[in-house]
Amino acid sequence: QVPFVESGGDFVQPGESLRLSCAASRNISNIYAMAWYRQAPGKQRELVTFIAKGGRFEYADSVKGRFAASRDNAKNTFHLQMNSLKLEDTAVYYCNTFPSRVNFWGQGTQVTVSS
Repeated sequence: QVPFVESGGDFVQPGESLRLSCAASRNISNIYAMAWYRQAPGKQRELVTFIAKGGRFEYADSVKGRFAASRDNAKNTFHLQMNSLKLEDTAVYYCNTFPSRVNFWGQGTQVTVSS
């Protein structure tokens, strides 16, 4: 059973915002780092951001200043606030650990940015 379920994806226009959620079926408080990844059509999956225990975080250059991730260990949830969305943000977004685990990939949630 895949431990993560993503939701919140939608069809939006450039400049709009979305908040993605990742629900974990297990306790994430012991997971060192949680991450969001995305895969655009015809491209390889890429790391968008991760947040580690203790607050260390990293963002891909393409989303810095626009995206913000947060984790709620008490609720076993992980979120991605995406602002000022661009056409190139169109992708399927996944949550996983960082580094990722092969058997943790879920269905993802589709984000489509189009005018």
